[in-house]
This record gives sequence, C-alpha cells and structure tokens, in this order.
Amino acid sequence: MADSFAKKEKEKKRAKKKQDKAEKKEERKSNNNKGKTLDDMIMYLDENGNFTSIPPDQQKRTKIKVEDIQIGVARMEEEEETENTGVVTSFFSDKGYGFIKEDKTNENIFVHSNNLTEAVKERDKVTFKKEMTPRGYAAIEVRKIK
Repeated sequence: MADSFAKKEKEKKRAKKKQDKAEKKEERKSNNNKGKTLDDMIMYLDENGNFTSIPPDQQKRTKIKVEDIQIGVARMEEEEETENTGVVTSFFSDKGYGFIKEDKTNENIFVHSNNLTEAVKERDKVTFKKEMTPRGYAAIEVRKIK
C-alpha cells in the first residue's frame, strides 16, 4: 500500500528530529565542561575585592589574632536610667493613654495614665524615665515641668 504525502512528510520530520537530537548529543559530549580539576575551578579575591584566578601573595597577608574575631551580635549597651524630657503630643484621658515625643531622639513613647504622677494634657512639657516593654519603650514616672 502506498504511503500518502502527509505520512511521508511526518516520517521525514521524525527522522530530521532524531538526527538533530543525535548531533546535539554529540556536541555536548565534545564540549564537556565537567571533569575540570579543583584548581581550574577556584577563584581568588585580590586586595581590591576583584575576582582573579591567580592566588594572592603570601607575604602581603596580614595576620589576624583569633581573639580579635567577634562572632555573633554585638551586645547592646544598657542605657543609664536618666530623666528624659519631652512634650506630650497626644493624650486621651478617657482612654487612659497617650504619647510623648522625646526631645533628644524625636521618638514617640507610649505613656499610660497609671504611670503619671500628676494629670497632663497635650503640649505639656514633661520629664520621665523610659522602660522597655515587649512593644517598645514606655514612659514611667511622668512629671509635668512647671
């Protein structure tokens, strides 16, 4: 039985695909980058921070003492409990809390009515101590400056 033209064309396409695939496979085998030695793959950094394949001079190296290497996070220094000053930016007496803008850092600090020594209102100048809470700093021992 004679093959139709479409069948012949499909067969030609399949044969061409198979041949292309074999050529690609052969090309991959000939241009194989695997199997390089470790020395061929190593890159070095020079003193300027640029990559180079040439190892650096051993004489130019600076010795670093093991004791000088610091691992981990630097310890936060405890702030001394000093009297801070600031201005009450907002205070909601019905809700019992407000915020003080610290003069030194311009940071908003939460204040609760339980930590007030006397009643305060907005734009009052106050002195206070800072206390660290899980949500940030809070003002304690808040006194109005006369």
